Amino acid sequence: MIGTLRHLFGRHRIETACTIEIAHTNESLHAHVALDEAGDLQPGDRVQVHGDAVQVPFGREITLRRPVTVFRAGAIEQAWVRFCAGFELCDLYEVTFSSGRIP
Repeated sequence: MIGTLRHLFGRHRIETACTIEIAHTNESLHAHVALDEAGDLQPGDRVQVHGDAVQVPFGREITLRRPVTVFRAGAIEQAWVRFCAGFELCDLYEVTFSSGRIP
């Protein structure tokens, strides 16, 4: 019973580590995080990377290791996030790339 309630409503956390790759070059500007474990992330899950902020000067790429906490969403929160995502996707339809003014 308690396990079922936790699955529906509660969050549980997973403590693990991750590899962070950050690039700030002419070719790429990105930051990628690869978790060591915790499986696939689902809608509503949150990931908190621990440690100081990282600043990468232009022209450099770095790779570092950090501890991370994954907060798993319960089934109800996952359903809510999936429901809301459809409406947020519709917000993208309002974007226009025309050079003229809209009358």
